[in-house]
Amino acid sequence: MPRPGHDSVVLITGFPSFIARRMLQHILASEPRTLVYAVVLAKSSAQASAERDALPAADRERVVLLEGDVAAMDLGLSGAEFRQLAREVDRIHHLAYVSHAGADRSAAHALNVVGTAEVLELARACASLQCLVHQSTAFVAGDRTGTVYEDDLEAGQAFRNPVEETRMRAEVLVRRAMRQVPVAVVRPTTVVGDAVTGEIDRLDGLYLLVLLIMAAPADMAIPMPGRGDVPLNIVPIDFVVRATHAIGLHRLAPRRTFHIADPHPLSARRVFDLIARASGRRAARGHIPSNLAKALLRTPGIERFVRSPRAFVEQLMTPVRYDARNADLVLSGAGLACPPFESYVDVLVGAVQERVRERRERQELEASADADLDIDVEDPLS
Repeated sequence: MPRPGHDSVVLITGFPSFIARRMLQHILASEPRTLVYAVVLAKSSAQASAERDALPAADRERVVLLEGDVAAMDLGLSGAEFRQLAREVDRIHHLAYVSHAGADRSAAHALNVVGTAEVLELARACASLQCLVHQSTAFVAGDRTGTVYEDDLEAGQAFRNPVEETRMRAEVLVRRAMRQVPVAVVRPTTVVGDAVTGEIDRLDGLYLLVLLIMAAPADMAIPMPGRGDVPLNIVPIDFVVRATHAIGLHRLAPRRTFHIADPHPLSARRVFDLIARASGRRAARGHIPSNLAKALLRTPGIERFVRSPRAFVEQLMTPVRYDARNADLVLSGAGLACPPFESYVDVLVGAVQERVRERRERQELEASADADLDIDVEDPLS
């Protein structure tokens, strides 16, 4: 049962990753009587402590950091800590996962599959668990085309990288556990930065288009990589966090899957044009064939940053739509709606431009003879 003085107790895995930090902040702001436990890797303990210490005093007192590892037995916790969580926790947000397309298979399997299995074991041990919210991705659909429904999972699809495959394997484990565990699966589509501030942790996925446009000469009309006639479903991180939180609180959420998607996705061409306009550039009317687009995305800097540009290009070529009936039912009742991409594209592009400017200014201050004043996308947020 929840600790005395608190209405509920929530466990977050993955802290202090970007999405886990955002979820923690949202829970603290919207649930003033909730206690939050966070499982933190030893190597991330200093950063996690700094994030907690930066919170207002009243919020800081409601955050308990536990050093552990979700991919280890009993989450790498002591027996006493594991039993305490099983006794107190009534909601879990499982946010520890490998998501970058260039990850190797062993790392992806360890965190995405083994980590999910261990979290499910804790969930089974919890005395009063209301909901385990498993953070997945719409890309468990792999190379499927057409309409993908929330109940769909294994359909003979192929995968573009080990991350997609291992996150699908994690969902298989979750599906098998649904009879015993009140678990809800959320599947965001392509996640981008905050719709208000532009904040993001890693310039990947859609940001390749931004970086590609910014790297081109200012007077050059940039052609679209691929035809651009398929829908490109984009959701900002702040909407993903609010939607995930609302789903975890809803009585109908357990044993269901939810696509967190834009109900009116723009075509890839329209997205590209909007990004070019926000960047102060011109988009060419033509396009680059897919094989040449993959080569273009291997230009110096971009290839170092994204180890698998092919996955992104293939995403631009895949005609797929994500049905979101379950999510619509919950989110409409909560008054939540995905903002249109047009309303925040300027913010996203502006945030990337600011990061690039900061990077260049640091290089100039260092006065290094080897300073590269081109866009260095290997570490754009440092």
